[in-house]
Amino acid sequence: MTVPASGTGTPWGQRVLVAGAGIAGASAIRFLLGQGTSVTVCDNNSKATRPLVDLGAAASTVDEILARDAWVDDFDLVVTSPGFRPDNPMLVAAADAGLPVWGEVELAWHVDRSGITGPPRQWLVVTGTNGKTTTTGMVEAIMTAAGASVSACGNIGLPVLDALVAEPRSDVLAVELSSFQLYWAPSVRPTAGAVLNIAEDHLDWHGSMSAYIKAKSVALSGPIAVVGLDDPVAGILAATSEGARTVGFRLGTPHPGELGVSNGQLVDRVDWDESGDNSVVALIALDKVRPTGPSGQLNALAAAALCRAIGVGPEAVEAGLESFTVGGHRSTPVAVIDSTTFIDDSKATNPHAALASIRGHRRVVWLAGGLLKGASVDDLVVAVRDRLAGVVIIGADRDIIADAMTRHAPLVPTVTVVTGEDGAVNTADPTAVMARAVRAAWEMCVADPDTPDAVLLAPAAASLDMFAGYGVRGDAFAASARALPGARVLGAS
Repeated sequence: MTVPASGTGTPWGQRVLVAGAGIAGASAIRFLLGQGTSVTVCDNNSKATRPLVDLGAAASTVDEILARDAWVDDFDLVVTSPGFRPDNPMLVAAADAGLPVWGEVELAWHVDRSGITGPPRQWLVVTGTNGKTTTTGMVEAIMTAAGASVSACGNIGLPVLDALVAEPRSDVLAVELSSFQLYWAPSVRPTAGAVLNIAEDHLDWHGSMSAYIKAKSVALSGPIAVVGLDDPVAGILAATSEGARTVGFRLGTPHPGELGVSNGQLVDRVDWDESGDNSVVALIALDKVRPTGPSGQLNALAAAALCRAIGVGPEAVEAGLESFTVGGHRSTPVAVIDSTTFIDDSKATNPHAALASIRGHRRVVWLAGGLLKGASVDDLVVAVRDRLAGVVIIGADRDIIADAMTRHAPLVPTVTVVTGEDGAVNTADPTAVMARAVRAAWEMCVADPDTPDAVLLAPAAASLDMFAGYGVRGDAFAASARALPGARVLGAS
């Protein structure tokens, strides 16, 4: 990785306060220090700030910054990590004083547009409540098949600034952006941007559904806006997006100007060169798309639309999607006993994702729970109750899910797994909770006269109340399922 030499007249000034020493903050700090910028990192975790201090940054805590009189006069810009909420006192004080507050993605956008790292890239932005990572990976695969130099970056793992300075250079960025990142990046105008779907999520951070939708809509502010028409919320954005041109995608037969499904294939009916030709262009057979099912097909349509928007041909779309490998913890079979498969969909961290996951099966024992982040599960329970052979609930918000089951599906057997005599979750040993939950789920399968297709971990909630991440939660589920008597291991290397 290389960092450009320092220049003058930079968009960010010479004195920058970076809020947060995590992945995004550290990326911003490394870049800014390489430009000769004076950087102060603000984080209460001294262990996280220490290596950044070794690089040349000053360090402080939020309380220390706020205790200083007129501290805003000491900086030209605040760069915030996406985890900082808009109501954070330090960020509120900065905004009230007229001090610009950017996210790391906003900084990356200005860096790219300025030409400091070479000619500006083409940004293909993906957002949505669910399917972002899969779709971004598909975009990367398609662009690679087309012979383009491409980097998947953003919320998918690699910070956008790191992608900008990486060697060899990437001319196309497949950028996965969360609602947090989009909120702090209002200037971003992608070459093409997609909103896959929108459902209740992160309302504790945004404060309201309307604010969440507004943040997501930033992805649609460039020349081409791509919208999931089957989603009731995202579909409305087709009529209100700021994009110069809006393209929709759906699972049904597409109208002119849309992508969709016809005769067992994903197809494109968009007149991309505006020649007046809306004839059907076949992209790929449905049975070649991975992951299988409606969600995978919708993700593939979105990825195809983004790539077609910058001139990629149908042959490269097909080749890229055929080569795409699905990431872990996304409807991954991990074990089987008799005819019941244990499926790890730990990535289903909100009710919208859990709904899609459960609908992929005829009958399941559902393992749910964690941190709901303010989202309601009532509509989810109503939609899937006829598919449920039983429900096992874990996690901090287990009572909310149990209450929804009592009100909307009282005949479905439901067990809440907790540890400790007081009923509190023992986060010191979450694997023991998961093991008990998986055993309880299998007992429900054995007792059900209509043998369930699956024991499905689709939590509808975040994992951080008990686990270090959804991957760790999924691994615990897999290990517990494989430890059951008679289990045959699937998918282990």
